[in-house]
Amino acid sequence: MTDTSQIVVRTASGTVRGRCRDGILHFANLPYAAAPVGPRRFAAPAPVDAWDGVRDLPLTGPTAPQRLRAVPGLDIEPLVGTGWTAGDDYLTLDIWTPAGGERPWPVMVFVHGGGFVIGSKDAAVQDGATFARDGIVCVSINYRLGVDGFLPIPGVPTNLGLRDIIAALGWVRDEIAAFGGDPANVTVFGESAGAMAIADLVTSPLASGLFRRAIIQSGHGAMTRETAVARRLVDKLAKLLGIAPTRDGFASVDAQAMLDAVEKVSLPTARIDLRGSDGREPVFGISRFVPVHGDDLLPLPPLDALGAGAGKEVDVLIGTNAEEMNLYLVPSGVRDRIGRLLAWIVLRKSQPRAWSVLKAYGAGRKRGGRALTDAMSDLVFRWPARRFAEEHRGRTHVYELEWRSPAFAGELGAAHAVENPFVFDTLAAASGPQGLLGENPPQELAIRMHRLWIDFATDGSLPWAPFDRETRQVYRMAAGEAAYEAPMPAAAFLP
Repeated sequence: MTDTSQIVVRTASGTVRGRCRDGILHFANLPYAAAPVGPRRFAAPAPVDAWDGVRDLPLTGPTAPQRLRAVPGLDIEPLVGTGWTAGDDYLTLDIWTPAGGERPWPVMVFVHGGGFVIGSKDAAVQDGATFARDGIVCVSINYRLGVDGFLPIPGVPTNLGLRDIIAALGWVRDEIAAFGGDPANVTVFGESAGAMAIADLVTSPLASGLFRRAIIQSGHGAMTRETAVARRLVDKLAKLLGIAPTRDGFASVDAQAMLDAVEKVSLPTARIDLRGSDGREPVFGISRFVPVHGDDLLPLPPLDALGAGAGKEVDVLIGTNAEEMNLYLVPSGVRDRIGRLLAWIVLRKSQPRAWSVLKAYGAGRKRGGRALTDAMSDLVFRWPARRFAEEHRGRTHVYELEWRSPAFAGELGAAHAVENPFVFDTLAAASGPQGLLGENPPQELAIRMHRLWIDFATDGSLPWAPFDRETRQVYRMAAGEAAYEAPMPAAAFLP
């Protein structure tokens, strides 16, 4: 029988009303910070203003300003949400918690992906009810994106999106006990840009003590920029908008005009050089907006910070999918349409030794687009994740998802984002004729992956040995076993 009763919980800011359904309590769109509008738009996250009485929490709420782009033949809404829902109060979180049983429960806090420019906590594949069903308090958060979250505008605190995530984790530390969670047993997990953010926060002095464990899905700590390099993006956007490259200049632009400018500057044809002092572009053109290092939040590049011992008290589970770049280059047709010359032109914008990279990945023996796709899977995702594991001084486990989606006539394969429906055990949300997983994905794999995440969050346990530079144990999810993984060809071309 379905229980649709309501329940109230008191927080420091006031009392909130949630819902109980099928033995799971759900508190939706609960604010963890003040609305980032008006004078607070380009300010560090501020505490929520207190309220009187019981606050009813709507099931749907505002999201950070964003604009989705269609992907041919693929339904992306279950993966990233429905796009921008206008409204001021979007620094919010959802909580799912078991309605009965013995408290306190382990806590898992999810940070969504989307290239730091799109996405929300409300995407269908990220339904935290599946974790609450299995004895976890699951929290999912929104944070500032794009210009408002990740553009180092002079006079504005850097890395506002990361500061939002830290504020949400501080809220969880202070408030989650009232919802049945254990504030001393928090695991933060995320995918893609959300995983990049988590990898950065593992090394941040401002996030120290806010979580015990971290799960980094298709992310790592190498996607940050020098502030001076990111300022080129500030100047480019200001020129497009016809404003001064200052806080007041950007604050004078409404959200729609800002999204227009973000769209223009994100085009592959946009003329902007975001290579660092080493001649590399660490994001490979996937997004213009990423965190910067060299501030109080990320004093050092994350890999350097790891080597110095930052985050060694955090247990880390980090992994990738075997064919990450297929998501970007298969649906668009790019993988099978371009030859070696165009592949070189694309790669040299980010990698100074582009010809050598493509040769190492089989250019000449296979079509240039396929060599580019294989190379970028390793350069952008897989090898930097292994480098994170190598440098982290704490306990680190590495996984790889090698299950291949049958979508796009079997060509999508083990692409970026494929793991999330398995992690959340929400296969139905991503299945079907235009689903990321195609038809009939294996439920048994979802049961196993979901349980691995729960066990790790509960007490840190995993059924394979930690990763180190010598034994290099990587757990293959579909095979269900760990094995030695040799360094990739990409190792010769990245720090």
